[in-house]
Amino acid sequence: MEGEIGRFRRRQLVPVPRVGSLAELNELLDAAAAVDEARHLPGRQLDIGAGFAVERAALTPLPGEVFETGLTLHPRVDRHARITVRCCHYSVPARLIGRQVRVLLRASQVIVFDGRAEVARHDRATTKGAPTLLLDHYLEVLLKKPGALPGATALVQARRSGVFTSEHEAFWAGARTKLGDAGGTRALIEVLLLHRHLPPAVVLAGLRAAPRPRSAPPPLTWSRSRPARPPPSIDTPPARTPPRTTTWWWRRLGGWSA
Repeated sequence: MEGEIGRFRRRQLVPVPRVGSLAELNELLDAAAAVDEARHLPGRQLDIGAGFAVERAALTPLPGEVFETGLTLHPRVDRHARITVRCCHYSVPARLIGRQVRVLLRASQVIVFDGRAEVARHDRATTKGAPTLLLDHYLEVLLKKPGALPGATALVQARRSGVFTSEHEAFWAGARTKLGDAGGTRALIEVLLLHRHLPPAVVLAGLRAAPRPRSAPPPLTWSRSRPARPPPSIDTPPARTPPRTTTWWWRRLGGWSA
């Protein structure tokens, strides 16, 4: 077995592959393993994949209950709303600054809990000291300090991952033209807060339907992104409780009275 592992490493991982994440590396290894199943060993009638299919029936079945293999850690959130796990930095919601959280460290994921509630989930960083930041974790802070958004590392990573799309860029540019840098950035942050409660496709549809900055204020277009509501009936569930940020964006989208 150890000889086969060494052979696979020399064949598939030399030279060292360049990947952007552990998930991408796992996909590369899965593809290489699928190709390797078609290899024939000297003196064997079946290839590796067919031979394993025959031997699989003799293996003990996997246990039915889930066994957690992750390592539990208890780091403290620093003043930048980050935790340090294995020399890498991961963001958490800014409201947890100064508190101790529970971390479940898996082979490819870092899951953060505040009590029993999951508050963050990241792919493990592949470079020592690398920061992995989610823009959503800093939105409440950026509402008070909108000038920090254009140069934020979290924004750079959001653009790179595709979370911050061209629709957001276009809306931000138009909002700054009409409302100024601070006001336009706050309007963008209000839009980003909507992603916590609405599907991304709905928010992006509202951004695409937004008129030119000089023709009408942006809030008037948000109702276009919502499907028509069915008439009320006896089986209709009670109305949702408004979130903490009950701004004019939410009143337009959620139907609450102004």
